[in-house]
Amino acid sequence: MERRALLKTLALAASAAATGLGSPTLFAQQKTVKVGVLHSLSGTMAISETVLKDVVLMAVDEINANGGVMGYKVEAVVVDPASNWPLFAEKARQLLTQEKVAVVFGCWTSVSRKSVLPVFEELNGLLFYPVQYEGEEISKNVFYTGAAPNQQAIPAVEYLMSKEGGGAQRWVLLGTDYVYPRTTNKILRAFLKSKGVAEADIMEEYTPFGHTDYQTIIAKIKKFAAEGKKTAVVSTINGDSNVPFYKELGNQGLKATDVPVVAFSVGEEELRGVDTKPLVGHLAAWNYFMSLKNPENDAWKKKWAEYTKAKKLPYAGKPLTNDPMEAAYVGVYMWKQAAEKAKSFDVDKVRVATYGQSFKAPDGFTIKMDEKNHHLHKPVFIGEVKADGQFNVVWKTPGPIKAQPWSPFIAGNEKKKDEPALMAAKQ
Repeated sequence: MERRALLKTLALAASAAATGLGSPTLFAQQKTVKVGVLHSLSGTMAISETVLKDVVLMAVDEINANGGVMGYKVEAVVVDPASNWPLFAEKARQLLTQEKVAVVFGCWTSVSRKSVLPVFEELNGLLFYPVQYEGEEISKNVFYTGAAPNQQAIPAVEYLMSKEGGGAQRWVLLGTDYVYPRTTNKILRAFLKSKGVAEADIMEEYTPFGHTDYQTIIAKIKKFAAEGKKTAVVSTINGDSNVPFYKELGNQGLKATDVPVVAFSVGEEELRGVDTKPLVGHLAAWNYFMSLKNPENDAWKKKWAEYTKAKKLPYAGKPLTNDPMEAAYVGVYMWKQAAEKAKSFDVDKVRVATYGQSFKAPDGFTIKMDEKNHHLHKPVFIGEVKADGQFNVVWKTPGPIKAQPWSPFIAGNEKKKDEPALMAAKQ
């Protein structure tokens, strides 16, 4: 019997060698670990999320080309929740229970993240979430690689209030009607009032996902701005509504010199389909811009251009990079490094190993995952729109700053601000 088993093993090995699978590297890569990719590839958020799917796949290909993770080939399982928030939860459950993925990279809107959160907590899955958000959350099952409000919204408003940023005194808080804009604006409203801004000098407006007619709202903004004080617009509009919003800005001649708009969800990708000439000087606040000049960014942009060409992606002719792409890319490598440190794909072991992980990012800084709060320390940049759809950086922090998931401008958060995720992980 032992001789028969030996002969069978030798025959299988010979067969593998004959088909080109006998090399040690390829043989090792028959071991696979699955990772989930949970981004909208259709619907109103596809304009922003499709490219995140592709940059995750690029990172996976890079990792596999360099031997995988602990000798395991990474297999990406891509699903399309189609900008449908309940469907995000269904697809997350599918990835964790049917596909048995070790980790999921995905979501954009906070409503999609809130939809999947109970699933990840129930099943003890692991999500890397790559987009700026409103804070007010720490989960042991989520690592947040995008910005918290103190790493984007607060610095942007402080800049616009400053002499350098134009000295704004009146504020329009304009957003898509869901949790991220409403909570961010709640924080900003409290922040503005702490700076002495009167209630009469704050205008707040919301539109549904997919909204296309901004003619009336922009007319209201022009009227509000004509009442004497320097006015600025803070935009938390998400998805494809940004295209008609910026087109209408141009149509009504609302220039940055009159009423500057600072956006938290508009980057290079969202401006791809917009005539940016009338938008020159309007602002965006992010933790990365494609226009940053440093060796890491140069190398990353080159890799992305080569990848889009090799994969014949729709944007191969104009391969843009943006902030959520960088955050998604960093998240994949944070997970890889943590798994290798833990010597395991076990969620609990990988979670603890992620604390303190660092990565030299395309933003030019070595960014670190906080040892307690599941958020990255990130630099902040404010950029002006240029005629070519790129951004000229006009302000930046000296280096990465620590996230404050619990905003000090929300009542009651003083008791939460030092809550350690490490304690939650041990519960």
